[in-house]
Amino acid sequence: MHVPYSYLRDQFADSEPILRDIKGLLESTRFTLGPPVAEFEGRFARLCGARHAVGVGTGTDALSLSLEALGVGPGDEVITAANTFIATAGAIVQAGARPVFVDVLDDFNLDPGKIEAVITPRTRALLPAHHAGQPAKMGPILEIAQRRGLPVVEDACQAISAAIDGRLVSNFGVAAGFSLHPLKNLNVWGDGGVIVTNSTELDTKLRLLRNHGLVNRDEVEIFGHNSRLDTLQAIVGNHLIDDTEATTAARIKNALALDAGLRPLAPRVRVPVRLPSERHVFHLYMFEADDRDGLLAWLEQRGIEAKIHYPIPLHLQPASRRLGYKEGDFPVAERQAKRIITLPVHQHLRADQIRYMIDSIAEFYHAR
Repeated sequence: MHVPYSYLRDQFADSEPILRDIKGLLESTRFTLGPPVAEFEGRFARLCGARHAVGVGTGTDALSLSLEALGVGPGDEVITAANTFIATAGAIVQAGARPVFVDVLDDFNLDPGKIEAVITPRTRALLPAHHAGQPAKMGPILEIAQRRGLPVVEDACQAISAAIDGRLVSNFGVAAGFSLHPLKNLNVWGDGGVIVTNSTELDTKLRLLRNHGLVNRDEVEIFGHNSRLDTLQAIVGNHLIDDTEATTAARIKNALALDAGLRPLAPRVRVPVRLPSERHVFHLYMFEADDRDGLLAWLEQRGIEAKIHYPIPLHLQPASRRLGYKEGDFPVAERQAKRIITLPVHQHLRADQIRYMIDSIAEFYHAR
C-alpha cells in the first residue's frame, strides 16, 4: 500500500473553479494588491477572530515584518525555540537581530522555564513557535513577557485554527505570522503569508512595510519592502478558506486514530500528551521512536512516506556557528532531533491507510 505525504493532487483534482477566477484576473490585470487580496485579508481576520490581517509574500516575511514593525533591528536579540523550522530564526536575522535559543518541552514547544535565564538588556521580543500545530504554553510565556516589558510575536505558521481554552492562536501576542505554503492546513499555489494583529497602529505600519513604504503611488512614508501577497494566491486562498475547519477536523480525527494505535507501543514509541485545553491542528503528526532511522527506512520500504521534522536543531546548523552554541546546550531538542519521526496525517487519508501505518510500526518493533 502507498501512503503519500503530499495530498495536493487529491486536493486540486478539480481545479476548474479556481482557474476560472484566475482567468478573470488575467482579464482585469490587477496582479498586485487586487481586490481578492483585501477580500482574503478580511476573511482571514475573521477566521482568526482578529481585527486585522495583512497579506504578505511568505510566512517568513510575516514574522520578520512583525518584528521590524515593533522596532526590532541590529544589535537586538529575540528569543525563540531551538528546534523549530529555520524560517523562525531566519526571520529574526532578516529583521537584523540575533536569535537566542532556548530548549523545549516534551510537546516539542519552547520551554517557558528557560526564558528568564537568557533575557539580557538587548532582548527586544519573544517569538514562540506553535510547533507542528501544537499551541505553545502561552500563559507562562505572556506572564514573563508582561513582567519584563517584552512584546510577543507568535510564529503561527504551522498552527492556523489552533487554540488554548478556546482562544485562537494569534490572539495572545501583539502580532502573529501565518504561512500559506502548499502543505499548510490552509494553503495556496506557491508562497504566501499573513500577519494578524489586533493593533490598528501595527496594521497601518505593516501595510506600509510590505509595499515599499508607499502611502500612495508617489509618496513614500518609510523605507519598506516588496512583500505583497499576490492577487493570484489570494484567489486560491479565497476558494479554500471555507474548507479550513473541515480540513482541520479531519486532520485531528486522523491524528487521534494514530495516537490510539501507537500508544500501546510505549515505551519504544512516545506519543506526546494531548491536553484537552489545547487544540492541536496537526500540521505535522510527530512522535518519538526508538531506532528512528531504522523505522524510517522500514516505513519507506512499506510505501509509507514518513519524514523527519527536523533532524538538526537550529543551534547546530552551520548557519548558526557565529551564534556560539555547541552540542549539549539544548539536550531536549537534541534528543528529540534523533528520535522524532513524522507520519502523513492529511485530510485525504483513508482509514485503511491509517491502520496500515499503525500495523507497519507495530510489526517493526515486534520483529525486534
